[in-house]
Amino acid sequence: MLVGDIYGGMDYNKIGLSATTIASSFGKAISEKKELADYRPEDISLSLLRMISYNIGQISYLNALRFGLKRIFFGGFFIRGHAYTMDTISFAVHFWSKGEAQAMFLRHEGFLGALGAFMSYEKHGLDDLMVHQLVERFPMGAPYTGGKIHGPPLGNLNEKISWMEKFVQKGTEITAPVPMAPPGTTGLGGFEVPSSKGGTLRSDASALNVGVLHLEPTLEVFPLLADPKMYEPNTIDLSDHNELEYWFTVLSEHLSDLVDKAVASEGGTDDAKRRGDAFAHAFSAHLARLMEEPAAYGKLGLANLLELREECLREFQFVDVYRSIKQRENEASLAVLPDLLAELDSMTEETRLLTLIEGALAANIFDWGSRACVELYHKGTIIEIYRMSRNKMQRPWQVDDFDVFKERMLGSGDKKPHPHKRALLFVDNSGADVVLGMLPLARELLRRGTEVVLVANSLPALNDATAMELPDIVAEAAKHCDILRKAAEAGGLLVDAMINTSDGSKENSSSVPLMVVENGCGGPCIDLRQVSSELAAAAKDADLIILEGMGRALHTNFNARFKCEALKLAMVKNQRLAEKLIKGNIYDCVCRYEPVS
Repeated sequence: MLVGDIYGGMDYNKIGLSATTIASSFGKAISEKKELADYRPEDISLSLLRMISYNIGQISYLNALRFGLKRIFFGGFFIRGHAYTMDTISFAVHFWSKGEAQAMFLRHEGFLGALGAFMSYEKHGLDDLMVHQLVERFPMGAPYTGGKIHGPPLGNLNEKISWMEKFVQKGTEITAPVPMAPPGTTGLGGFEVPSSKGGTLRSDASALNVGVLHLEPTLEVFPLLADPKMYEPNTIDLSDHNELEYWFTVLSEHLSDLVDKAVASEGGTDDAKRRGDAFAHAFSAHLARLMEEPAAYGKLGLANLLELREECLREFQFVDVYRSIKQRENEASLAVLPDLLAELDSMTEETRLLTLIEGALAANIFDWGSRACVELYHKGTIIEIYRMSRNKMQRPWQVDDFDVFKERMLGSGDKKPHPHKRALLFVDNSGADVVLGMLPLARELLRRGTEVVLVANSLPALNDATAMELPDIVAEAAKHCDILRKAAEAGGLLVDAMINTSDGSKENSSSVPLMVVENGCGGPCIDLRQVSSELAAAAKDADLIILEGMGRALHTNFNARFKCEALKLAMVKNQRLAEKLIKGNIYDCVCRYEPVS
């Protein structure tokens, strides 16, 4: 019974009630004096649904009001898979709160009880329980198939927990989460359209907030983000179907080559071949599922797709697919590093700074995630490709802020700028990229009295350098450079007795430290809402950030703003990305300098 049924179809304006407001659930069943059998079962069901859902909405809002909360998370089998239940609860919360509160629905809320039990282990006398192997996340909705998860002990779990929210607001076209796999889906957290009322909710349905929460143990928000609430890591908008289809095609075309490398990395055994086939099947299933419903695992960005690929590899126990390739490229690059450092030391300060930036951009060409670059590898050695890339460095670059950065570093006229206190260098690929590109740049900053922190992946992804590998690379480089040796010693990366320096110049440099920290990531991009505690701690004294590479400076964080100076360096190795992002072409370069926001 509606207000309009009582007041002759009119609103009751005296107390602000519209004619369509429910006055009494099942009110007409009493006034019309009919038997229950006289009513259609679907009408009874709808009235029951609305009565119960609206009461749940009101009770939950009143409780939220007591504690000053604006968002209410709902779960349980009454909601699971039922779009209309979510709709009525959302409507009730919106009505009673006058639009100030929101109802939130989780796609995988059936796991909340298990997570709650896990997080409250200290309350149950399990303080000594060392919780291992939880750092690595599996894709939301993916069945766990027994792959080993790697990670350090968490210690006191409740001290460092980050809930990463990935919600997508849906309107009348809402698709409902279902607990079982309907026909036509992969079964990986599938969604289906409601079958009644033409497949849509009522025309005035309030928007539903449906998504996932990722539990992120030990990860924190990067403290140097200018506005964490407004931060969006992904540069590419995958809500555009054409964009989504393009990147799915890129990943699919790269899949067979990746499987071959994965199998080879495990010795080409029959077991490795079986796991390789299983990985290809699982990742293809994820892509097919996401193509059908892009929001199936929450808000989707390119970084999520690329990390999903790495997670699938690890799920089938392919820990480091490019291990041997990285080792070979590191050795080849370290062999020519002494000649490069000698060449740099012979230059004037201004020429050296330009050559260092050119070198970092040129060396970024070594990316096994780019099909165009992989084709180059078949045409020459790593050093030949690096020299070719450096020789093609011609300014102005497509994005070229070098002159502004040079003035900040070197000053102009009699004005001498103060050196940076600490620089965070987010490194990208192994081999020439880190050895001939980023290490010489780090050396220059150390020469100027700036502490340097090399930030690298916690887990392998493509041919990216990891924090575990960097100390060995630095130790080898330090054999040929006194600046690096002293800084590495000051940063605790090596013991002096282990290094026999061949650098006879023994330059007089201050012993500012060179350090290495892991970033908390296992993919080629980085979401700065979830970084390691070590990186968050190191960032507190930093006044310069250098993001290098397509994944960290273009695919993600190209539009990110920071509380300190930032330099974003990358060679664009994808034609579509070059056209859309910088209105350029493949192999164009980005040198973007941003003063303090």
